[in-house]
Amino acid sequence: MPENEREERRRGDGVGTARYEWNGACRVVLLMGFLAITCTGALAQDAPAQPSTPPQQSAPAQGQSQPQQSPKPEPSSPEPSSKEEKKEESPNPAQYAAERTVQAAVATKEMGKAALFKARDWESGWLTGIFVGTNQPRVPLTVQERRAIYLDQTLATPGAYMKRMFAAGIDQARGAPSEWDDGWGGYAERFASREGQFITANTLAYLGNSLLKYEPRYDQCRCRGFWPRTRHAIMRNFLTYDEGEQHLRPQWALYGGSFGGGLLSTAWKPHPRNGFAEGGRAMLGQAGYGALLNFFIEFSTDINRKIGAKGRIRR
Repeated sequence: MPENEREERRRGDGVGTARYEWNGACRVVLLMGFLAITCTGALAQDAPAQPSTPPQQSAPAQGQSQPQQSPKPEPSSPEPSSKEEKKEESPNPAQYAAERTVQAAVATKEMGKAALFKARDWESGWLTGIFVGTNQPRVPLTVQERRAIYLDQTLATPGAYMKRMFAAGIDQARGAPSEWDDGWGGYAERFASREGQFITANTLAYLGNSLLKYEPRYDQCRCRGFWPRTRHAIMRNFLTYDEGEQHLRPQWALYGGSFGGGLLSTAWKPHPRNGFAEGGRAMLGQAGYGALLNFFIEFSTDINRKIGAKGRIRR
């Protein structure tokens, strides 16, 4: 056998021997590694099984579960309690309906009383308008208050319309003016004539009192006794207080307005008409009707007491 082949065989035997020896060590290593891997796998399987539940329960319980799990029982527990409180606070429907019925009955009763007193308050609500009562002080009027009194006594007081209806009825009975017929058409013409004359007279009186700063309201007497109060009512139809509410002055504006209203009424009445005569008759009418109206205002409190009114709504 050649030497080259022998050398190759030696090398191959050496390699083979070394390969076999390495393979034996490798087997030992592989066996140990397999055992280690098997142990590691068992530990790996056991490790996740133990920490998987505790970490997810214990870790959130320490850091995260308190804000996440604690709110769950907290809102759940107060909600029923708040509902129970609301249920306890909310009244029974039958009781609530009964309370509302009682409240409505009380409100209706109070409204009825106010309407009754207002109906009995005929002197300020129906006949005269605004006046100064015995318990009210006399104070100077502002421009706005004067305007409000003028509008109330001219347009908003039912007594003013009743006065014109009554005067138109007297004219209808007298047949004055004779050119107007005696039916409803003639009464409408007479009422319209009285309406225009009254508005003109009140407007002129309002302007005159505003210029002179005189008191346009009637004030009840602070005195006692029938005749002193009657004298006060008649006197106040011709005299009124000045700006200081202390000194009496003639009713220039009141009678000047009455004369002007009678004079102007000749513009729509059938001709021939004497303007000065119409103005004079209007002044006489103011003297008689004004004194009668003041008399009613003066004794209105006593009349209200006689018909059962304990108090009166004052303006």
